[in-house]
Formats: sequence, structure tokens, C-alpha cells
Amino acid sequence: MSYLSISTWSLHRILGPLRWTVWDAESSSHQTQLHEQPQILTLLELPAEAASRGYQAIEVCHFHFPSTEPDYLEQLRSSFNAAGIQFDTLLLDYGDLTTIDKARKLADISFIRQWIDIASLSGAKQIRVIAGEASPTDADAIQASASALAELAQYGATKGVHVITENFKALTSTADSSLKLLAQAGPQVGFITDFGNYHGEGKIEEIGATAPLSLSVHAKPTFDAAGFPDKEELISYLNKVQEVGYDGAYVLIYDGPGDMWEGLDRIKAIVEPNILTVR
Repeated sequence: MSYLSISTWSLHRILGPLRWTVWDAESSSHQTQLHEQPQILTLLELPAEAASRGYQAIEVCHFHFPSTEPDYLEQLRSSFNAAGIQFDTLLLDYGDLTTIDKARKLADISFIRQWIDIASLSGAKQIRVIAGEASPTDADAIQASASALAELAQYGATKGVHVITENFKALTSTADSSLKLLAQAGPQVGFITDFGNYHGEGKIEEIGATAPLSLSVHAKPTFDAAGFPDKEELISYLNKVQEVGYDGAYVLIYDGPGDMWEGLDRIKAIVEPNILTVR
């Protein structure tokens, strides 16, 4: 059954500081870079607010977690339960499973496992792991990433968390490389198709190629300078995923100017009627 969701990236200017994870090659360690943003709404308040606006689920970026202490994660789980809304996916926005730096590879896998634990404690059904930043034509990198994802998926299963990846970053920037990766990783690894992350003349066919294997699609339109989406283009993407049998979460992505809730409303006004026609 199709339903509406949002990513916390679509509200990143109102959810407080962004806590970016970066790799420090000199110390061979992960560091956090703080990017200050206004906090008009807390992450704990978001589930109730999103539910009141007609959304059924949320995907939360890892850099929006103000704390990963068990007490806070339990509060976050409770906030979703109280609002009657799903915590679908924890979007882990760091990690390179194709790095040739052995120290970083080990550290990144350990880091991802820690965030699988966090996903489990906070009630997320899934965690999106970046497949890698190597070239999409690098067969060895695809195999290395697939192997690592499969191992992480096995670990995730012990925690009740489904490991998925996305057409995000270089390795999965084409449908061809994405499909090869998924075939090698096996059925235990899921996928997200982001409308904005394939490029070129064959973009709509690439969206159609991976959508049937996807647990969610990121409905990310092209925006004009005022933050209004290209309606005709977005509808063409929506029609394509429905044509190939997709029936899951539609995650609205807004990153234009102005009020972010209003920006989401403009996308919702296009996506929601399209979903309703296929229910």
C-alpha cells in the first residue's frame, strides 16, 4: 500500500544543528563537524507534527540525532508510537564501503554497525547505508560493497533492522551498477530509488528499472528559483514507478528556498492525488 512519508532533510533548516560525520585521515578516526541551524522543532516533536499534516512515516537522517544515548533513543521511539506514525528508515549519511584505505574500511563498518544498534533502539525498521563512492563501472568495488552490505544485513537481522542502500553517491549512480550491486548482495539488502539521483537522457528508464526493487522512493522534484516543483516532470516519474508496479512509501524531498513545510505542501499536492488514484 502506497503512503506518504518525509525525510528530515526536507526540514533541515528548522531541526537544529547538523552533525556531519567526517573521516580524519591524520588520526584515522571519525570526527563530527557541527553546522549550526535554527531549532524551531525538535526531533522528538516531529512525529506528532508530521502526523498532524497527513504523513504516515518519517525517514530520519543520522546527523539530526542530538543524542544517541539509550534514554534519548527510547524517548524517540516513544514519540513515534504516541503519534501513530512509522519510523521507516534511519538514513546514515556517512560511510564508504569501497574505500581502499583499510583502516577507514574497518572503522566505517564498525561505525555502521553502531548505527544499526541505534536504529534498533530507536525503533527504525530500516537503515540506509551508502554503497560506496567508487566508480559505478568498477566491478571489484561493486563486489566489495555487495559483500559488505550482505554482512551488515546479517548483523542487522539480529537487531530487527533491515539494511538497505540507495542510488546515492557514485557507486550506485546508474541503474546498471545499482542492479548489479543488488544481485550480488542478495535479497536481504533492500533499496531506495531517489528521483533526483539518476541523470541523463535515460533517467526515467533508470528510475523504472530500480523502483520495483525499492522499499521507498524519494520523490525529489526539480525546483525553480522560488521553490516550486516541475509538476510535469514529477508526474512523469510517479507514472513510471506505478507502471512498473511500485507500491510503497513516497518520501517527499524539499530543499528549496522559503518555508520548508510550505515547500513540502507543494510537492504533496502533486504526489498525494497520484497515489490516491492507484489505491
